[in-house]
Amino acid sequence: MTEGTGGRIIANRLSVAPDLLGESPIWDDRLQRLYWIDSVARRVHRHDPLRGDLASVTLPSTIGTIGLCADGRLVVGLVDGVYLTDPETGACELFWRVDPPDERMRLNDGRVDRQGRFVIGGMGIHAEPRGRLFRIDTGGRAEVLASGIRISNALCFSPDGRTMYHADSLDRYIRAYDYVTEATSQADDAGRQPLRAPRVFADTQQFAAGPDGATVDSEGFVWVALVNVGKIARFTPAGRLDRLIDAPTDLPTCLCFGGPDLTTLFVTSIRDSGSGRAISRHPMGGHMYALDGLGVKGLPEPRLGEAQKPFPPA
Repeated sequence: MTEGTGGRIIANRLSVAPDLLGESPIWDDRLQRLYWIDSVARRVHRHDPLRGDLASVTLPSTIGTIGLCADGRLVVGLVDGVYLTDPETGACELFWRVDPPDERMRLNDGRVDRQGRFVIGGMGIHAEPRGRLFRIDTGGRAEVLASGIRISNALCFSPDGRTMYHADSLDRYIRAYDYVTEATSQADDAGRQPLRAPRVFADTQQFAAGPDGATVDSEGFVWVALVNVGKIARFTPAGRLDRLIDAPTDLPTCLCFGGPDLTTLFVTSIRDSGSGRAISRHPMGGHMYALDGLGVKGLPEPRLGEAQKPFPPA
């Protein structure tokens, strides 16, 4: 692995069997538990590092993303909508459904914002610009933040919650937006739109890669998986490349910080995405990894239904 500011980076494999399409790692700081998904196999994994427990539940459809809920359940993006899911049993309760339904779009990347709402983006099944970006409040009411998206990814928020990062992976730009935290409607004037001042934050074309999953650390730096080239990049809040490290496998997909002190970077990866577009050539493709030695700390993950006090950058 590459050198980190805290010394040599150490990568440990956590999973026993590879996922087809590993995605959406989330660390629960209260239970000290890691969750992630195999999107294609429709499984949600949970791992307790202290006890060494590893278990899974299978859900009804392809899974796009997961997040934490205030009541201990997970908020889960399935093909047709968002569900509240018991991670122990897999029982699902409908929270919000895409309306009108679109058979040529499915829900993909998502994140709970620091006000306790779920923001989730869609993708065109055949990479058509049919995806929309939704913000869903605690009552299950949704507003559309953006549309015309081919593959929604890299969704995350600054420590103070006032900047949203988002990418359409196929255009290879991560964009930053001033994020209006109050609920809005599409009838509001332009000054009240939920996303303001869109700007290119980082151009990943320089790496010949599209951005996949992303997260923000306690200093406000953005970490993103560069899935096509087996790299992980860290960008400053101004969008300058700060660090570029090798991923443990050739097709890293998403990442999050966790562990007792939030200094471990968990990384998911692809073995075979099922579309024919992404098949790993690495013997450990599809596994979940834990990276230590980065010298960086993350932030606790927000929870649906629970506002989080903003974190000023360290």
